[in-house]
Amino acid sequence: MFGFLKEKLKSWIGESKKKIESSLKESSSKEKKAKEKKPKKEAAAKKEKPVKKEKKKKSSEEIKKEREITAELIKDIAKENLEVKTPEEKVEESIAKSEITEESAKKLGFFEKLKNVFTYTLTEDNFESIFSELEVLLLEGNVALEVVEEIKKELHEKLVGKQIKKEKINEEIKNSLKESLEKILIDPENIIEKIKEHKKTNEPYVVLFFGINGAGKTTSIAKFAHLLQKNKLSCILAAADTFRAASIEQISIHADRLGVKVIKHDYGSDPSSVAFDAIKYAKANKIDAVLIDTAGRMHTKENLLKEMEKICRVAKPNLKVFVAEAVAGNDATEQAKAFNEMIGVDSSILSKTDVDEKGGAIISVAFITKKPILYLGVGQNYEDLELFNKKKFIERLGL
Repeated sequence: MFGFLKEKLKSWIGESKKKIESSLKESSSKEKKAKEKKPKKEAAAKKEKPVKKEKKKKSSEEIKKEREITAELIKDIAKENLEVKTPEEKVEESIAKSEITEESAKKLGFFEKLKNVFTYTLTEDNFESIFSELEVLLLEGNVALEVVEEIKKELHEKLVGKQIKKEKINEEIKNSLKESLEKILIDPENIIEKIKEHKKTNEPYVVLFFGINGAGKTTSIAKFAHLLQKNKLSCILAAADTFRAASIEQISIHADRLGVKVIKHDYGSDPSSVAFDAIKYAKANKIDAVLIDTAGRMHTKENLLKEMEKICRVAKPNLKVFVAEAVAGNDATEQAKAFNEMIGVDSSILSKTDVDEKGGAIISVAFITKKPILYLGVGQNYEDLELFNKKKFIERLGL
């Protein structure tokens, strides 16, 4: 599961340090060449008029003071969590603490250079060079372009201009990427506990399921019904997809297997009337939850919108769940965007995640809807409905 992104991210993080080192070596080489290209006249003039530098003898007190300062600075560099300061700030602080001479203060530049041997400062150019590869691998992993841009923006803010210890460069990049994903993904509420709490109102908890045909909507409803039964909660199914051929038969088969009642009308009937009758039956028989199946006619968006609006107006669902195939990739993202604009998405279920090698659709749907992924479909059996856990998902990506 999600092997593609896991392997790609692992490879990219490993290569990042090499790219940074290469980039820094190149910059250092250019600086060295620039210094070597001094005007010949200036060099000749210096040769003709050599200037002898007289060494100023230092007092034993000055030498002692400078050695003390040197020892203190080396201790600072060795500290694990060294506070990042500019050379000017370090000079001022050292002068204030030790009252050293101006001559000694100038020598602090050496220790700043020494610190740079052990750290990287990621520049804008470094970032663009390295993270262009991340952009490609995320897109290949079915992560939507707008999500990639958001992740890149987050990483830019966290890494560019920051001093990073050489041995921790991979860890810093990995942690920054992990934090960006944690910000996008949301852990769902415990829906079972919410339904149990709702029972106190003596009203059924109404869940409306929607998504395109073939996304695994009806099967996901059956899995959810089974989950409710396991938690000693009763439910009724509403066959409000009166458009697709065999849809009523399909949900009826699941209802028979699970031993739950299904409310259904003839094909072509008003879907909202099916939902209304199901809720009415649930109230009369003290049933805990009503699960409403709907048609997914994305190719007739205007009719679907009117139909969905009417069902929502009549049923007043407590929860609106978008269902999509994880393997649909960017199509799942576009579907999520369309349904979210139509009626609003409260949470999502991603089916077929057990055969999804990429995992990008999960990140994209969460980002587009700004709502949690509720469950992952991880197989064909009724038990194969896994509560989404963002920590577990990020670990599966190797982060």
